[in-house]
Amino acid sequence: MKAIRCTAWGPPGSLILADLPDLVPGPAEVVVDVRAAGVNFPDVLTIQGKYQFRPPLPFTPGNEFAGVVRAVGPGVTAFAPGQHVIGFTRTGAFAEQALAPVSALLPMPATMDFAVAAALTLTYGTAYHALADRGAVQPGETILVLGASGGVGLAAVEVGKALGARVIAAASTDDKLALCAAHGADALINYERDDLRDAIRAATDGRGPDVIVDPVGDKYSEPALRSIAWRGRHLVVGFAAGRIPQLPWNLMLLKGASVVGVFWGDFTRKEVGAHHAAMAQLAAWHGEGKLRPLVSERYALADTAQALEDMAARKVTGKVVITP
Repeated sequence: MKAIRCTAWGPPGSLILADLPDLVPGPAEVVVDVRAAGVNFPDVLTIQGKYQFRPPLPFTPGNEFAGVVRAVGPGVTAFAPGQHVIGFTRTGAFAEQALAPVSALLPMPATMDFAVAAALTLTYGTAYHALADRGAVQPGETILVLGASGGVGLAAVEVGKALGARVIAAASTDDKLALCAAHGADALINYERDDLRDAIRAATDGRGPDVIVDPVGDKYSEPALRSIAWRGRHLVVGFAAGRIPQLPWNLMLLKGASVVGVFWGDFTRKEVGAHHAAMAQLAAWHGEGKLRPLVSERYALADTAQALEDMAARKVTGKVVITP
């Protein structure tokens, strides 16, 4: 099989396309023929050795995929060859075949195609875990989504609406904000053109958002936190803008607010039952038309480096996928 390999920490251009032996499943493992693999910002960090998880070199990057079961290991009864599945693993998705434990796989709903299924797992899973679990969003509350046109951001717009919240989308261009509006955002903020605090104040009649979804970090986090409502929850998802912000702790005291970490990857491994229940809810919402994952670009396996470069340059809207 062919696979993208990271043999040394570095930029996307250092990745190579290699021929590897076909994968063989062990006990409680499944091999999947990958039809689509989602590309995410953590992939960019992982190949540079800058992510929380550093896999041993060499490795195949990519951690979410959809495909067809090729073979099952001894004792596996939950899945069978030919079955369509969704998977999430630490590594291995950017290849023609992926190996996953049974606990990392879910049946793929018949209503989805492979690209949408591959785009649903990490971004929508993160958005749901952030808003429904860590943020405990209630109907009628107001959500501010930073970086709202990106993968997690756009998912958070749709998940927030499905939870009954009012959603304010913040992004860097008017084109990106138009995309957010098309996916249900109630109010829009261009934070490269407008003062973020003034725009939040205007969009919330001075009250501030109850929940902030923050996958961006850098210069955007502090003004957003300063604008949060009483008892608000600032959800720390990631730092796509580059710098990890240093927030003054007195802001949390003055607002009675919480800054809450959202680490979906470890959630899926530490709370398997809750993860499966969340994915079932997302699949149900997709079937009802409440979620409309945007796959904006598809890349061949050989073009994986370009996909990651586009992700690093923040040129991506919605999700992009690799189609081996």
